Amino acid sequence: MQVIDNPWRSKGLPEAVLTGAPWPSVDADAVRALLGRCPAAAETPLVPVAGFAPKVWAKDERGRMGLGSFKALGAAYVIAHEAAEMAAENMGRALAGRTYVTASAGNHGMSVAAGARLFGARAVIYLAETVPESFAARLRAKGAVVVREGPDYEASMVAAGRAAMENGWTLLSDSSWPGYFDLPHRLMEGYLAMAEEATRQMPQAPTHILLQAGVGGLAGACAAWFRQVWGDAPRIIVVEPDRAPALCESIRAGCPVETSGPVSTMGRLDCKVPSLIALKGLARDADAFVTITDDEAEAVLEVLAAQGLVTTPSGAAGVAALPGLMLGADARVLCILSEGSDA
Repeated sequence: MQVIDNPWRSKGLPEAVLTGAPWPSVDADAVRALLGRCPAAAETPLVPVAGFAPKVWAKDERGRMGLGSFKALGAAYVIAHEAAEMAAENMGRALAGRTYVTASAGNHGMSVAAGARLFGARAVIYLAETVPESFAARLRAKGAVVVREGPDYEASMVAAGRAAMENGWTLLSDSSWPGYFDLPHRLMEGYLAMAEEATRQMPQAPTHILLQAGVGGLAGACAAWFRQVWGDAPRIIVVEPDRAPALCESIRAGCPVETSGPVSTMGRLDCKVPSLIALKGLARDADAFVTITDDEAEAVLEVLAAQGLVTTPSGAAGVAALPGLMLGADARVLCILSEGSDA
């Protein structure tokens, strides 16, 4: 494990290196208003976790809207928002004729597929060669067209962007880059449902918050909300695979950087380029950035499973950073259990 303190805390990175990226949204009211119309949008529980620190709670996203992860709040929220703007009499056909395309290393693709199907649109999901076929089968079961291209997530994202341009499809990524901000900004806004629930469910304000990150959408959205509600008191720590430390290295460099390295078993976090919106928010809001090894992520799975919290290395990454941090007896820790074992 490696830990770096964030030298940009409170002030944020220079605007010049962020090329116009907006701050993460904190409009949880908008999310509640839209999701409140969805019968599947029940709250997920906050559960105690033993074995890592005296007081640890995890926001358990494994059952979110029947999709198995927090990502259900992202792309599906964007698509629902666009369907609502159509004011169609038959919402099930509100987006008929529209195609959403994306690349996915995991659950984002499920959210796109589910949202598109719900409102009559089509979903095309690009997968890298490293993504398991079992996940491709789950996407097809949701009605998505699956296209294999590229050795990694970044290559499949390039292919998805090219397909969007060539076919007039809507590119719906969970990352953001220069000139592409509107949809990922709204997507991150959807994650506020999870953060807002957690602030109401916590029995006490936490002293430490551990947020795992791939491109950084979950971490960026949640950190922005937690700062609004709890202020500067909690120490917010972002956790990444040591094989994909895109946020950590960007903070160290003072500008967005692309990292390289072997594939991590934390597959949903194995992203080599940060989202600019997430990076902007986390440079302001996070106190520290931690990288963990695959072995460290896998080491906590059995302890969690014994408590009925079966998950993956990606889902457990926040919890997995706890042993190395050696927090004191007074620590009150909030983590996110971001996905189930089938994710």
